[in-house]
Amino acid sequence: MLFTGFDVFIAALVVLVLLVLFMGVRTVPQGYNYTVERFGRYTKTLTPGLNVIMPFVDRIGAKMNMMEQVLDVPTQEVITKDNAIVSVDGVAFYQVLSAPQAAYQVSGLQNAILNLTMTNIRSVMGSMDLDELLSNRDAINERLLRIVDEAAHVWGIKVTRVEIKDINPPANLVESMARQMMAERNKRAQVLEAEGLKQAQVLEAEGRKEAAFRDAEARERAAEAEARATQVVSEAIARGDMQAINYFVAQKYTEALAKIGSSSNNKVVMIPLEASSLIGSLGGIGAIAREVFSDASAARPPRGSVPRSNPYPTSDQG
Repeated sequence: MLFTGFDVFIAALVVLVLLVLFMGVRTVPQGYNYTVERFGRYTKTLTPGLNVIMPFVDRIGAKMNMMEQVLDVPTQEVITKDNAIVSVDGVAFYQVLSAPQAAYQVSGLQNAILNLTMTNIRSVMGSMDLDELLSNRDAINERLLRIVDEAAHVWGIKVTRVEIKDINPPANLVESMARQMMAERNKRAQVLEAEGLKQAQVLEAEGRKEAAFRDAEARERAAEAEARATQVVSEAIARGDMQAINYFVAQKYTEALAKIGSSSNNKVVMIPLEASSLIGSLGGIGAIAREVFSDASAARPPRGSVPRSNPYPTSDQG
């Protein structure tokens, strides 16, 4: 079968159409955006799926990853406000929100974000003391995120997180911090011990105060009882009751002799000349007891009567 010129033309035209269709159809995977350039100028952005462009006129410019990406921040040395040198590294998370801006506003997107993050880490951490640096990581991360995100916004980038991974002071500084921590703990222990001793002394003083108060109350009650007894004896003397007088004198003599006999320094007890009076008083006490128990039913003498004779004679050897 012979092909004519027309058949060859038709075949060439079909091949050309297929080639044009192949060059004009672009498939964009999920999570990516492609920029389209016409004669070197940005015209549109291709979203995920099947897209059509003008063959031989349009071309794919930049293929931008629209998913959130992780950028490791390498270790760098930072000089703090109090002139301590520490080694710091971190990690940054970012996401492209605008493919044209990320493609045409900055050259080398990841390198730009990396240098921006490292510079701001030195700026933020260099304005803080070492103690503040070690204890305020959340504040440092928040401050870095705000600064870096604001700077990268013009590139069509959203910085979602900036985290400091490790802060490593020099070995000698770590030893000094350990000694400082130990001294602080010893100080707190001493303070707690002093507080406990103080509390114990306060409680002991309160106990002595309470005991003294109770002793004073007991002495007061004893004095009241003594005063009451003295008042009763005085009333008996006023009535002329010689038995009450003898009882009172005998009680005092007995107490005095008990104190003399209980002394550890006295080996010889000297009996005073008035001992016969004490014996007579004791006799009076016995008479009182016999009178109380044997004559309980007898009538009591009238008030104010004075006995005519003293049944309890006393010796006057003095």
